[in-house]
Amino acid sequence: MAEQRRRLRSSTVVLGGMGVIAAALTSCGSEPDRRCVDRDSYSFANGYKIISDKDCTSSGSGSTSSAKKRKSSGSRTTDAAWYYDSDVTGRYADYGTFSRSEAVDRDGFGCSGSGSGGG
Repeated sequence: MAEQRRRLRSSTVVLGGMGVIAAALTSCGSEPDRRCVDRDSYSFANGYKIISDKDCTSSGSGSTSSAKKRKSSGSRTTDAAWYYDSDVTGRYADYGTFSRSEAVDRDGFGCSGSGSGGG
């Protein structure tokens, strides 16, 4: 009996390839989820208190959160910073990172510059 080989239709191959490319592009190009939190408000039970985005003013998407932004509201000073890829429960965020580059590395696969050497 002659061996018959099943051939995939070109539309199936093209659509499958487009899905893989779309997934790779969206994971590399997207900004990580971020919340503005008060770094001084950490509670073991809840995490960091989420505050207004106005308190975490940034000069664009490439800015880092390493420079502390202290804002005085009445008698209390707020140490506002962006907190990336956190679990949000109500008005609190936990299990995230203050490093934008770490958040980007955790999200994507195959992105240029991502990955880490052990250690």
